Amino acid sequence: MKKKSGQDKNITDKWRPATQAIRGGTYRTEFGETSEALFLTSGYSYDCAEDAAARFMGEQDGMTYSRLQNPTVQMLEERIALLDGAEACRATASGMAAMTAALLCQLQAGDHVVASRALFGSCRWLTDTLLPKFGIETTVIDGRDIDAWAQASKPNTKVYFFETPANPTMDIIDVRAVCDMARERGITSVVDNAFATAALQKPIAMGADVVAYSATKMMDGQGRVLAGAICASEAFINDILLPFHRNTGPTLSAFNAWVVLKGLETLDLRIKKQSENALQVAQFLESRIERVSYPGLESHPQHQLAMQQMEAAGPIFSIYLGGGRERAHGMLNALNIIDICNNIGDSKSLMTHPSSTTHYGMGEEARLEVGITEDMLRINVGLEDPLDIIDDLDGALRAVGL
Repeated sequence: MKKKSGQDKNITDKWRPATQAIRGGTYRTEFGETSEALFLTSGYSYDCAEDAAARFMGEQDGMTYSRLQNPTVQMLEERIALLDGAEACRATASGMAAMTAALLCQLQAGDHVVASRALFGSCRWLTDTLLPKFGIETTVIDGRDIDAWAQASKPNTKVYFFETPANPTMDIIDVRAVCDMARERGITSVVDNAFATAALQKPIAMGADVVAYSATKMMDGQGRVLAGAICASEAFINDILLPFHRNTGPTLSAFNAWVVLKGLETLDLRIKKQSENALQVAQFLESRIERVSYPGLESHPQHQLAMQQMEAAGPIFSIYLGGGRERAHGMLNALNIIDICNNIGDSKSLMTHPSSTTHYGMGEEARLEVGITEDMLRINVGLEDPLDIIDDLDGALRAVGL
């Protein structure tokens, strides 16, 4: 297998994002296929025993085992790294595998983590439940408050961890300010960039050390597979993350990697169009209900910051109906086009009730502290005609008396 002509890193780094998303990291076999090859294999053979020994010692290039390397997965990793502007990338079996590995690979008992309180529910489980089990202290703060990061830092603080835009409150965190503060203190910044992807926001260009993804979301974009990715420097990926990944095995399957490769080819087109649709839908909802939290609206308290560090506001936002869970569930049950689904990033419009689904495990007190109330719904606006989505929402709102 050989790289496609022109795939030298010095050349691909200069390609524009649209070209990187289509051709970055491409390898071709002797058959000259135009679509990336799918390598469904767990192991690899060697011409001689000496070659096997040399590969395991790192003295010879080549694959040894698909828990470590797979040609299809490697193509995906190289493509994501190019899009992120990162030196290297490691793919994982899911987004939560990526978040867990990005943290645990660099932490040990006695360390301290500062995390933003507005995180995906499972990420809050990591900070609130899992890390303390291993003797890792965590402090959860309002990540929008830059001074809070400094105030929460300790001599043993090793990681700043945050998500922006945050799921599902849509809090926006000043990436550059927090990452600069981390670097000044010798702290590693880890940014969950799943809502935006590199198509809308590039945290590494703003000083982030590590960027983690649920590639299940916008990168796949059609609700087909689970996948995750971690982008960082070559030193972090190879010296810090790789030993953890190799020995714990949160490995992405070749088939899932191939599906995400196909998704990346249309990522820019999809996320920009879905952002346009979402803005149109959000503007309609803003005229009808108590509150809409969408960074693309001027009414969002951090609209200006969002537009400074993002190219568009993305397809996802939250709404507050008033009337508690009964009204929120009533609206969901009155929908005809939009699916009741806890996934996001799909080309289909989806809606969920975070308090009883994605963030249920946080507990009521933690949910309310973040702003996840019983009347909140989160919507992922898809690629349908936005007027049809608006009509569906209009009918559902009327059904619950709004």
